[in-house]
Amino acid sequence: MSDLLETSLSSRHQDLGAKMAPFAGFNMPLQYSSVKEESKAVRESVGVFDVSHMGEFFVEGEDAIKFVDYMLTNDFASAELQKAVYSPLCREDGTIIDDLIAYKLGDKKVLICVNAANIAKDYTWFEKHVGDFNCKLTNQSDDFSLLALQGPKSEEILKNLEVFPGQEFVYYSACEHSCSYGDLILARTGYTGEDGFEIFGSHESIQKLWDDLMKAGVVPCGLAARDVLRLEVGYPLYGHELSDDWTPLDAGLKWTVKMTKPEFLGKKFLEGYKPRYRLVKLSLDKGIPREGYEILNEQEEKIGWISSGTMSVALSKGIGIGLVEKDKFPENKVFKIKVRANAFAANYHAKAFVAGGHK
Repeated sequence: MSDLLETSLSSRHQDLGAKMAPFAGFNMPLQYSSVKEESKAVRESVGVFDVSHMGEFFVEGEDAIKFVDYMLTNDFASAELQKAVYSPLCREDGTIIDDLIAYKLGDKKVLICVNAANIAKDYTWFEKHVGDFNCKLTNQSDDFSLLALQGPKSEEILKNLEVFPGQEFVYYSACEHSCSYGDLILARTGYTGEDGFEIFGSHESIQKLWDDLMKAGVVPCGLAARDVLRLEVGYPLYGHELSDDWTPLDAGLKWTVKMTKPEFLGKKFLEGYKPRYRLVKLSLDKGIPREGYEILNEQEEKIGWISSGTMSVALSKGIGIGLVEKDKFPENKVFKIKVRANAFAANYHAKAFVAGGHK
């Protein structure tokens, strides 16, 4: 355990009796009460996650927006100020280095939030390409703690604590905000499909805010519930639905690849690329589709695999996301999943398993 990194809230998790587990090099809370209780709190009321393991890069200067737009497949340049943009980060050959959110805090200031396991890899990639862009790139991951407050009552909680930034703070907005907790960066984003906020701040600010959220009755939630919630709304996870081996077009992220942009890393390759895979959402009436399980067609021939699977709290059934070879995708949309020695009929879902409730 000694070689694992700790977040600034680690002792608080242990005081609350959290079951801790290694994740992306950090000692993280897996669950507190139960996955069911924590998931229900987020869907019906409000829960909070410590996601301080995530990485924070800042890009500042005249070309900050231009540089970030060049690095991302999605259209960052056209986004309004104080907006957030989700995007893959790709190589010249279109393969995915990571998926991230970039926040346009000002016309010369951008915050980029990356996955914990990819901090060093991502920073090296950004650093390599700054080149002649007139901007400064800094890795401030060690200086920030991050909370994800999620659920239909999250806005009410922030207003009660006098943290909410203002009336017109819509979904995927982001701003710098000073309050009694200090200088924070607030974003109306999250990984659960529910309304909610991600709150960046100094370790001291976030510790104080966490304590007050606990006093306000907010349910602390762990990584296990977070995974169930993101799967229910069909959000991808790097290392599962996204990887170094395929492109956003293979992983259901065509909407994030803006070919109308004049230039971005990987554009030339992706323009002529024919996707190899198609992302599918499947559920089982009996059993749980686990990562690595084979996806079969009606004739029980292997056509793909489950990349993420779990028991859905909202649906009380096993759900999974998987990748199917595009040229083997069954037109009749009849799928089976091989669970150990048995092939079970799977339900195909054109949309997310759960609609979510973000604004």
